[in-house]
Parts: sequence; C-alpha cells; structure tokens
Amino acid sequence: MLDELKQQVYEANMELPAKGLVTYTWGNVSGIDRERGLFVIKPSGVDYEKLTPDMLVVMDLNGEKVEGDLNPSSDTPTHIELYKAFPEVGGIVHTHSPWATSWAQAGRSIPCYGTTHADYFFGDIPCARSLTADEINGEYEKNTGIVIAETFEGKNPIYVPGVLCTNHGPFSWGADAAEAVHNAVVMEEVAKMAYRCEHLKKDIEEAPQVLQDKHFFRKHGENAYYGNDL
Repeated sequence: MLDELKQQVYEANMELPAKGLVTYTWGNVSGIDRERGLFVIKPSGVDYEKLTPDMLVVMDLNGEKVEGDLNPSSDTPTHIELYKAFPEVGGIVHTHSPWATSWAQAGRSIPCYGTTHADYFFGDIPCARSLTADEINGEYEKNTGIVIAETFEGKNPIYVPGVLCTNHGPFSWGADAAEAVHNAVVMEEVAKMAYRCEHLKKDIEEAPQVLQDKHFFRKHGENAYYGNDL
C-alpha cells in the first residue's frame, strides 16, 4: 500500500541528516495521500542509518495504524492535527535543528530581516504559545498540534510554512514531503542569519515591508514570475 508515497517520505526523511537538521533520531517526516485519507510517517526511535522504506508506518487521520510492524513517531498526533487543520498541506517535518530550536527555546518568533527569509516566509516565523500544565499532562502531542493550529488563526499556512513551538522546536510543512524538508532547511538557515544579525546590530529593524512583499510575491501567488518549470 502507498509504495510510491513511502519512497517519497523515505527520501525526505533521509534528507534530514544529509542537510544537518537532525542528531541521532531527533526528527521525522510524513506525507499524506489526501484521496485515501492516509499518511506515511517515520517509525519512532529508528536510526536513520537503519531506516528503509518498508519500515515506514501508514496511519489514518483517526490515529489508527493501517500498515507497518513498528510504532509510528511519537509526534504522530501532532502531524494528524496539522493535516486536519491545514488541508492544503501534503507533508510535515519536525526536527530539533539547533538554530531554529534555539529561537523556540527562547520563546521568540523569527523576524524577517532580509530577502532570504522573505523569499519563503511571509512575515515573521511565529512562535506558538507555551502549552498549559493540563495540555502537557493530557494528550501532549495532540495538544501541540492544536496550539500550532491556534497560532495560525488568521494566517495563511502556505504563506508561512513553519512554526516554532516554545521550549520545543520547529515544525514545517509543504505541498509534499520534499517541499516540507526544503522549508525546514530554509528555516534553519534563516534562524542562523537572524541570530547573527541581532548580534551584529543590536537595534536592527525588520526589512521594509515593501521589500518583503516584493520578494515573497515574485515567487508565490498568481502573479509570481520567479524561476522556470523545467
């Protein structure tokens, strides 16, 4: 079942160590087949060196395992809530990449200081609120997804394809698993740049909105003109 999607999600997962976004098993990627209402996700605690496509787990959006011998990622309930909240999303990534996680642990959104950020994220990359004690002691992973969805009320998750979870780390998403990983890589680089900017210039201001708009909308939306379809 879903062999092609499994291969895509496997390749996306293997990009995480290749791009330096994970240490040991600290990350996971999933991808969804919207027509079937099923998604494929990395199994929990499996080393990337040992991971194979047939180890991936197939889940439904009720949290029931449909296929696979191993337990799915412990973050599976978060992925489910995001797939439910963001119907345009086809792939989700969670990592503990050091630069983005540093902003998350500080409880800070990442400001848009330049065009690299603006090419991919429209405005700040938001940091979600802290979970309450009841949310942590209850269905923690599910509540993490609910709080992320709450953070995006009034926002376009396609225009801002990522979030920071306070004291935790980043999640990113995209049209498919590969694009979600691409956005995770960009978020990590943007987080690094923003940190350096603030240390180089303590009173730094965000990039002018007109410049942010120009760079984002030349790549996104109906009037986009950047790049070629090859």
